Amino acid sequence: MTITIREGGPDDIPVILAMLDSSVEWLVSQGRTGQWGSKPLSENPRVAESVAGYMDKGSTYIAEVDGVPAATLTLSDAPGAYLSHLPPPGEPERYIHWLASDRRFKGHGAGAALLAHAAEVTRRAGISLLRVDCYAGDDRKLVAFYEANGFTPTETYTSGEQNDWPGQVLARRVL
Repeated sequence: MTITIREGGPDDIPVILAMLDSSVEWLVSQGRTGQWGSKPLSENPRVAESVAGYMDKGSTYIAEVDGVPAATLTLSDAPGAYLSHLPPPGEPERYIHWLASDRRFKGHGAGAALLAHAAEVTRRAGISLLRVDCYAGDDRKLVAFYEANGFTPTETYTSGEQNDWPGQVLARRVL
């Protein structure tokens, strides 16, 4: 098994949406609908707009396992507008958006490889702060995944229509 990372572009949006749908299907099978609900994210036009919007603002990367797209993330200079209420970090940063994997590749290390790539890209840019936010509800397994990949929890937040979606911002120093 070989993991390679390539830059993604607009032609990859259907592949990325399929990865997000795979993640939702897997979460539903686990009884964990709090993060992204129970319907395929590809059915929500705002999700495709968000993926494309972050792609326009940053760099998208696709991890392939033996040539098959397995995971993705987009790296930009700032968090999403939904975090505008949090204090800025006071220094340049890179921010991870839309990390997702095709769950057929769960356990192959594609997500961890992308996080390591994001850290290296950030370090090479001379920026020492890499941040990400994620769903922090249920069993906090997603938070634990980021912690296992070198991130430390910082701020917590809530969002969503009823302000009931628990989120966690995490940071990693790369310099």
